[in-house]
Amino acid sequence: MILMGIILISSIAVMLLGATLFTNGIEWFGKRVNASEGAVGSIFAGVGTALPETVIPIVAILFGTTQEELDVGVGAIIGAPFMLTTLTLPLLGAGLLIFASLQKRSPSFSLDYDHVKRDLRYFLVPFGLAILVTLSPHPILRIGLAVFLILIYVQYLKGILGKGEHSGGEIGALYFYSGHNPPPYWAISLQILLSLGVIIGAAHFFVHGVTDISKILGVSPLILSLLITPVATELPEKLNSLIWIYQKKDTLAVGNITGAMVFQGTFPVSIGLIGTSWQLNHFAITSASLALLSALIFYLFLKFRGHWKPVFLIAGALFYLVFGLYLQFH
Repeated sequence: MILMGIILISSIAVMLLGATLFTNGIEWFGKRVNASEGAVGSIFAGVGTALPETVIPIVAILFGTTQEELDVGVGAIIGAPFMLTTLTLPLLGAGLLIFASLQKRSPSFSLDYDHVKRDLRYFLVPFGLAILVTLSPHPILRIGLAVFLILIYVQYLKGILGKGEHSGGEIGALYFYSGHNPPPYWAISLQILLSLGVIIGAAHFFVHGVTDISKILGVSPLILSLLITPVATELPEKLNSLIWIYQKKDTLAVGNITGAMVFQGTFPVSIGLIGTSWQLNHFAITSASLALLSALIFYLFLKFRGHWKPVFLIAGALFYLVFGLYLQFH
């Protein structure tokens, strides 16, 4: 257990290093291609840091040979949106208040709320349809919906990339090529690729450490993949967003999370729809329903209030506690 603990702590430290390199590199990439902050956060960062939790279901479903492996894959697909809505977004609210208390920034968000609302809509509809189809998971329905989800994500990408404005915020020198401003594309690409490798490798060690501990504690594979594995694999999003919150780049920070939600609600789900029977048990349906409910409340609050308060986001963690209690008594 001591060795496992050392591995977990070390992997978090390495992942933090990788996240720092990644946020710096991805900002420079966005600036060089004249992308908007929303595109940088929701697409480049959101998809990039979603790789660890995306690889797990792909490997488990497409290459798994046992029902336990399929359970891990399905649980990871459902668990990622659940973690993003009930833990990661609340963590941003808490991080903002902590940094504000240290007088590092203001105690309120400065966001492109229209972009956030668009991300939430593109998550709610596809993910909601995917959960609805579990009522009648006929192969034709599943495959048709999988294709539809991919088309939705393509449409989402076109909509965001079509906005060419870029914020004029300051960016620190590229760590791998600090002598030139702007740095060349090869240096930016090298830093991004290496940082992703560091993040994915550290997340891999973290997941294995958590998995070993869960086996000692006797946790089932599905519960592990719903509750524990996503906590580990969502660390890149959490760390990247906290770095951006500290730097007062709120649209990047929140877009990193909401963009990952859109990706997780479409692409990995399509893999599950095609590669499994998509017959979710009550644990998976409950966590998915709580993720949808949490995201819907966040969206409606924006629609009718026009802004988020950090305390309101923190309150979203109650859904995670509700699910924990549900597991405790079932």
